[in-house]
Amino acid sequence: MTWSQNYDPLGNLVLSSCVAAVPVVVLLGLLAFWHVRAQLAAGAGLLTALWIAVLVYGMPAGLAGMAAVNGAVFGLFPIGWIVLNAMFVYNLSVETGQFAVLQRQIASVSGDRRIQALLIAFSFGAFIEGAAGFGAPVAITGALMIGLGFKPLEAAKLALIGNTAPVAFGSLGTPLTTLADITHLDLHQLSAMVGRQLPIFSLAVPFWLVAAQVGWRGMLAVWPACFVTGLSFGVMQFLVSNYHGPWLVDIISAVVAMAVLVLFMKVWKPKDAEEKPKVEAIPAGASQAPWKAWLPWVFLTALVFAWGMPAVKSGLNGVFNAEIKVPMLHLAVERVPPVVEHAEMEKAVFKFNALSATGTAAMLAGMLAGLCLGLSPMRIAKLYGTTIWKLRVPLLTIALMLALGYVTRYSGTDTTMGLMMAGTGMLFPFFSPLIGWLGVTLTGSDTASNVLFGNLQQVTANQLHLSPIHMAASNSSGGVMGKMIDAQSIVVAAVATGGQADSPDAGTVLRSVFWHSIALALLMGVLVMVQAYWMPWMIVGGK
Repeated sequence: MTWSQNYDPLGNLVLSSCVAAVPVVVLLGLLAFWHVRAQLAAGAGLLTALWIAVLVYGMPAGLAGMAAVNGAVFGLFPIGWIVLNAMFVYNLSVETGQFAVLQRQIASVSGDRRIQALLIAFSFGAFIEGAAGFGAPVAITGALMIGLGFKPLEAAKLALIGNTAPVAFGSLGTPLTTLADITHLDLHQLSAMVGRQLPIFSLAVPFWLVAAQVGWRGMLAVWPACFVTGLSFGVMQFLVSNYHGPWLVDIISAVVAMAVLVLFMKVWKPKDAEEKPKVEAIPAGASQAPWKAWLPWVFLTALVFAWGMPAVKSGLNGVFNAEIKVPMLHLAVERVPPVVEHAEMEKAVFKFNALSATGTAAMLAGMLAGLCLGLSPMRIAKLYGTTIWKLRVPLLTIALMLALGYVTRYSGTDTTMGLMMAGTGMLFPFFSPLIGWLGVTLTGSDTASNVLFGNLQQVTANQLHLSPIHMAASNSSGGVMGKMIDAQSIVVAAVATGGQADSPDAGTVLRSVFWHSIALALLMGVLVMVQAYWMPWMIVGGK
């Protein structure tokens, strides 16, 4: 049995869009305003999405149910798998006492938390985004800042805001390589175009990050540090994306930004430098050798990076690579114009291979680091089991969130909202990145947003005589601003900063970053419109 998506079931696109938005409104409303637990809010949003898919959009109930199952599996593997193992590495670092040593080293660069936010939330977070992606940057940077004495809500907010500018290039360029595959547009041109949009925001985000932390007056006192961090990151982001490609943009940019900031702090100090934050005492018996403190993170970075290299990827996938077609759902849902030029069937498979999740690399990194730091295999296994138990509810929540996202994707409700924005005519360049923002907000992934809306951007651009490269790239660039408020990231941030007396729930975290996301998305819309109509020389290949 096959079913064709209908993007306007009510015969009025505005009305259909209002109905299509109900599951998202339910989810975010319950989280932000009614303080409902994240797993219950996700469950309510999922039930609402299923109800609308079946009763309003006419999707067969069996297909809708299997779409939810597909999303839940993806939520657990690879996303939940990555979060689980990233937290395992963190817990191992704490267990061995090396996290306290690491805190002291980071604090030695600067005792000022504004500088630490630039170093960890922005620069180091971008590095992890480039190597691992998904929820790993928010999980790791949030935990690091908690350990340095940041308040839980502050750490969650800064981790989410900092994880914006690097997201379009993601884990080894995956969002853009996927976009190129979906649209058949040139990968290097897409990379270059994103590299002519995001560097402007890479320069601005450090200022925005610190202002969100301490206010504009507090930010002005450290503006030179914000400037050198953002400028060094943005320049490298432009150069690598335009003259090399999307694969190493975040990693190279982050390494340069961290190095520049550390060197800059050797010759400059803020006049109103904050007092050095208190750090935990180093546990008795813990080695204070600086290199040991970095060992878990070095293993994590090296293995995750190696995991994504083509030679390693093909070799490991040759050992184990399985794809299971989702029963009932695979090739059963048909996408139709104007989202795609020609009708095409949606593939639906469960992917299980050696590289389907960088979480496997993180798990191995933690185990190797644990052995090198003197932990017995039994103690490592016990710590891993403890981590699983602590994350049981967040993992369930992530599964429910992704189930909701997949139901909206396969039913076509999210496409309905995208089509409404695409029907704005001459204003479409402004709304193009907002479509990407919507996609990431719904799916939690810039890659998934590009899969969902990449063809829509290209088709609409051709109809309006705009550059398909420009509009498709804008989908990815705009999507990064939705990363901080997608349900998956909110849950990960709440988990990473949990366990404290004043730890925030997911709704509180969402409220703290919601308007930041909206404002940055609107600014991206303005930039794309300016490029389209007033600065076409910035567009790769011209119109």
